[in-house]
Amino acid sequence: MNTFFPVAVGCDEAGYELKELLKRHIETLGYPVTDFGTHSTAPVLYPDIALAVATAINAGQQRLGILVCGTGIGMAISANKVLGIRAAQAHDTYSAERARKSNDAQILSIGARVIGAELAKSIVKSFLESEFEAARSGAKVDRISAIERDGHQ
Repeated sequence: MNTFFPVAVGCDEAGYELKELLKRHIETLGYPVTDFGTHSTAPVLYPDIALAVATAINAGQQRLGILVCGTGIGMAISANKVLGIRAAQAHDTYSAERARKSNDAQILSIGARVIGAELAKSIVKSFLESEFEAARSGAKVDRISAIERDGHQ
């Protein structure tokens, strides 16, 4: 049985319309949504939105997050700067599923200028309904965390 947890969403101006559509979709799936902005098509600095979502997840206030920008690239890069966060860009359902199952990603990043609305809804659903397979991938994710913690350069 599915446990419905709050989902954090955030976007820049390029992702605003898709984020609004995805919010409604996520709610129809049964998940409450916390919106970290932006709340219009006015230009914003997307790293600030990614930071807010990633920080809320690290603090335990949110379990998973969805970030939307033009390509999904900048949001993923920005969120991954927060220690302990694994943000994955995905533009297909299989990658979204594997981001959760194999990499224990807490954030999905997608590009509003790259994929259509219906595909985006399917990708988000795959991400939210997948669970980390710790028995199979736990050692790999632990190694990722060790590399991050030890500051390899």
